[in-house]
Amino acid sequence: MDKLMSQKEAKQAQVLELLKEHKISQQEAGTRLGITTRQVRRLTKRYQAAGLAGLVSKKRGRASNRRLSETIRATAIDLIGTHYRDIGPTLACEKLSEIHGVQLSVESIRQLMIKAGYWRPKKGGTVCAHPMRARRARFGELIQIDGSPHDWFEGRGDYCTLLVFIDDATG
Repeated sequence: MDKLMSQKEAKQAQVLELLKEHKISQQEAGTRLGITTRQVRRLTKRYQAAGLAGLVSKKRGRASNRRLSETIRATAIDLIGTHYRDIGPTLACEKLSEIHGVQLSVESIRQLMIKAGYWRPKKGGTVCAHPMRARRARFGELIQIDGSPHDWFEGRGDYCTLLVFIDDATG
């Protein structure tokens, strides 16, 4: 077996081994693996026929069927490099579509521009302008007070203000 097993496939092997020894039912195996009993039967058949290699995904190590062809990729990078290297991916996508007839998604163009060095991705998450401060260490060190003037009695009494006192240490 030239491919390594993932954690999920190793768990499948353990559960199918228990199933093979009749220690659990197909229903229990399906529950443990999060699949239906029909899928348990399918996995069991593959496990009996090919052993551990039958549980390893056949798609592992292969290129995606949805990848861009090299000719389209090279054409898009050339066009972006000559005409649109100084604009963003969204506008570049629109221009490639309108003028040159190259139909790609904005994200595909963004990835191509990043790889070619024409676009730098933004850093994840901005710095918070008002970061949370640590709570006070001792009870009574800081008391927060808030008032809310409102017609609390809905015309049946005076106009009142609700006051709330919150100790910062205990909340």
